[in-house]
Amino acid sequence: MCSVSPEVLEMVTVKKETEMTEKEIYTRLTRVFQDVFDDDTLQINGETTADDVDDWDSLSHITLIAAVENEFGMRFKMKEVSTMANVGEMVDLIAERGH
Repeated sequence: MCSVSPEVLEMVTVKKETEMTEKEIYTRLTRVFQDVFDDDTLQINGETTADDVDDWDSLSHITLIAAVENEFGMRFKMKEVSTMANVGEMVDLIAERGH
C-alpha cells in the first residue's frame, strides 16, 4: 500500500474544493446570459450559439465576454474569443482554468 504525505493530500483536497463542476459553471453562466440579454427565461446549453439568442450581436458579444470574465475572475485570449463556436467551448475554457 502506498502512503501519501499530508502535504500532497492537502494540495489535492484544496484543488478539488476550488474546481467547479460543469453544472456549476452552466448555472453561473446562465445567470450571466440572462443578465446580459435581460431575459430571465433564457436557458443555455453546450450547443447554444449567437444564432439561438435574440439580440446577440457583436456589441452584446463584447458585453457578454466581459461579464463572463468578471463572473469567473479570468480573461479570455483574443484568439479564444474569436474562435469560440458555442457555449460548450466557453464552458470548456472556464473549466480548464479551474474557475
